[in-house]
Amino acid sequence: MSPLPFKQITATALCAMLLAGCNAFSRISQIGEAPPLTTIQDPKTQPGYTPVSLPMPTPIVGERQPNSLWKAGSRAFFKDQRAANIGDILTVVISIDDKAQFANDSTTARTTTETDAMPQVLGFDVGQLAKMLPKNMHPNTNVAINNATKNDGTGGITREEKITLNVAALVTQVLPNGNLVVQGRQEIRVNFEVRELQITGVLRPQDISSTNTTPLEKLAEARVSYGGRGQITDKQQPRYGQQLLDVVAPF
Repeated sequence: MSPLPFKQITATALCAMLLAGCNAFSRISQIGEAPPLTTIQDPKTQPGYTPVSLPMPTPIVGERQPNSLWKAGSRAFFKDQRAANIGDILTVVISIDDKAQFANDSTTARTTTETDAMPQVLGFDVGQLAKMLPKNMHPNTNVAINNATKNDGTGGITREEKITLNVAALVTQVLPNGNLVVQGRQEIRVNFEVRELQITGVLRPQDISSTNTTPLEKLAEARVSYGGRGQITDKQQPRYGQQLLDVVAPF
């Protein structure tokens, strides 16, 4: 039995790497089954999780009032039920209605004309040099350069997004100045498609309403991801080979 040619070995190895990198083996094992949901886990144990570190202001020490029933900074006599500690839950109201349109049109043109004289070339007089050369090789005493360029550019962007969702987020970290790092995740499976919603950001406790909710615009460093996985998503994505060609093809 003759050994496989080098090209076949290379192609086989490349296909194996592509399948491994795209987690194709696990997807093949799930053919005919609904996409599995992710188990509930501690966000701090997830790969890629890093604690948030931001510049903190100088802490302010409140004035003590031992004979007063009112505590400085309190909003009511009763205990505040809003999220304030690690593990507490609050609702983030996501309402995005964004529409933008840009159009750019630019035209540039340049014309250059230059005429230079060469009375001498390498120390030789051009007139004397012409006598030494054949008639069909007579050097010209003038050099003319003409150049003309023109560039036209047109670009346009039209974008429209509208998302309205509510997601329960978990407080994963309390910063030294009291701000809360929140992270929320939802997964909804409909038939053979899983829709995923992820949100994370930094929130001030005073931006939490009395109903324990906060709008998205109150989150600093907000990151919102809304997508899915399943049969519909697979049909909307190009094949692996096409994606590879789009990355490596120079033209």
